[in-house]
Amino acid sequence: MPKSILIKDTTKEEREEIVRRSLDCGGGCENCSSCWLGGGSPWKMFEDYIEGKKEIAEINREYRASLQR
Repeated sequence: MPKSILIKDTTKEEREEIVRRSLDCGGGCENCSSCWLGGGSPWKMFEDYIEGKKEIAEINREYRASLQR
């Protein structure tokens, strides 16, 4: 895994791996609250990061802000 998770420092394949490892998502939802908190699929939630459009920090900020409304 790369030391930096920033888009400028990673390839699409590395970003997919970063998301996969960080969510440890093997298809089960035992430890993931994304769906029932309104985030939907974790893969959909972080799609913009994987595609190089938004940093993870930005996605997380937007998600937290949506929960505070």
